[in-house]
Amino acid sequence: MKKTLLIALSSLVLATGGCVDNLKEYNIDVKNPSQVPGISLVANAQRTLARTVTSTNVNLNPFRLYSQYWTETTYTDESNYDIKTRQIDRSFWDALYAALGNLNEAKRLIPNDKFSSAKVIANQQACTEIMAVYAWSVLVNTYGNVPYTEALDFTKTQPKYDDAKTIYNSLFTRLDAAIAALDPSAEGLGSNDIIYNGDVANWKRFGNSLKLRLAMTIADDDLTKARTLVQQAAPGVFTSLSQQAQANFVATPPNTNPLYEDLVQSGRHDFVGTTLFVDTLKGLNDPRLTIFFNPAAASGTYEGGENGGDNSDYPSYSEAGEKLREPTLPGVLLSYSEVEFLLAEAAARGFTVTGTVTSHYNAAVTASILEWGGSAADASAYLAQRTVAYATAPGTTYREKIGFQKWISLYDQPVMGWTEWRRLDTPRLVAPAGAKSDIPLRLTYPTPESNLNTANYQAASSAIGGDKVSSKLFWDKF
Repeated sequence: MKKTLLIALSSLVLATGGCVDNLKEYNIDVKNPSQVPGISLVANAQRTLARTVTSTNVNLNPFRLYSQYWTETTYTDESNYDIKTRQIDRSFWDALYAALGNLNEAKRLIPNDKFSSAKVIANQQACTEIMAVYAWSVLVNTYGNVPYTEALDFTKTQPKYDDAKTIYNSLFTRLDAAIAALDPSAEGLGSNDIIYNGDVANWKRFGNSLKLRLAMTIADDDLTKARTLVQQAAPGVFTSLSQQAQANFVATPPNTNPLYEDLVQSGRHDFVGTTLFVDTLKGLNDPRLTIFFNPAAASGTYEGGENGGDNSDYPSYSEAGEKLREPTLPGVLLSYSEVEFLLAEAAARGFTVTGTVTSHYNAAVTASILEWGGSAADASAYLAQRTVAYATAPGTTYREKIGFQKWISLYDQPVMGWTEWRRLDTPRLVAPAGAKSDIPLRLTYPTPESNLNTANYQAASSAIGGDKVSSKLFWDKF
């Protein structure tokens, strides 16, 4: 499913004459257009979102550290939950709202395209809306209540915050409308689409898979609604690795995978695997171990570092594997493996979906192993172990059995790894001894919000039980 990353503006049609009609025309910069096609803004938003959720830059995305896949070597602030010094909460917030701003503007501009049919424009608008729902869901799942109805309006300099659960209800409505509007018989975003290269049928699958994700997210808060939404979405979700939603990066800057920039281009050695995660993979004879990590340079064996501790002797520990250092590694937004785990959980909860808990669990684990370059035989051997097979794996509930393997599979989807750990409470992670707080259950609001949008910030903080990392989101019940 490799496609070229194109984030390009439509060619400008320039006059061929050597003269201008008036002096004002000398002030037109023909190389920097003041207006752009709406679909190019969708591509830019896709790129921003993919880079934001997959990045390992500690100024932006600390979630590999929160999920305890990685820990830091020398500068351990983020492993110990220091969010404010680098203003991580502000950077993540700004990136998501920037993407949403582009998507909002794209929806305004797309109908102005006089060269596209009504069906094509409808498809482009629907794809844009699905991306917006994706971005809003990440924002809500990270902070809780956020500006929504008054956001993205430049006349609202102090937007009110909306209730997170109310936003979710709106997102379901918007998502249903977008899915219904998609027509696979017509073209979509075309080459400006860095996820599906304009394949509308896959966008429809993405929309349903996203609906499945959001529905399962609220299952502990509203089981009846979750069941209805899951049973609506399940027939239309991903059924293979080739359909999963991922941004396809290229080998040349600035459109490489951001991990390549942080792990290779930087020349730094800032991260190693945690003892917990590396030892877990070793204990399970997990075929992904040798892909997720490199052997420690000093010993040639796989060794994890102390979570939140001083791991400055980084040659003694295992750093990220070679596959994660490839500039063209896709940035996954929603994987086929995740969908199968969600269906396994739905079956375990008694929802009406095809297949069984075990069949979907096995498909999820297999999909993850295949995605990382393992073979079907590797997956079969792994699942045959008593410690991995669903019936005999450790744990007494589906939350433990599914949650544990899902935690492993979401290794390179750090935002979702953190989100699903919060929701399923598996595995039982422990904060480092020197941590500033317990493991964050949300990011705090950016400081400019408290300074410049004070009244609305205070109301939002009060509504969620305080602007603290320990304040649970509405769907986090356990």
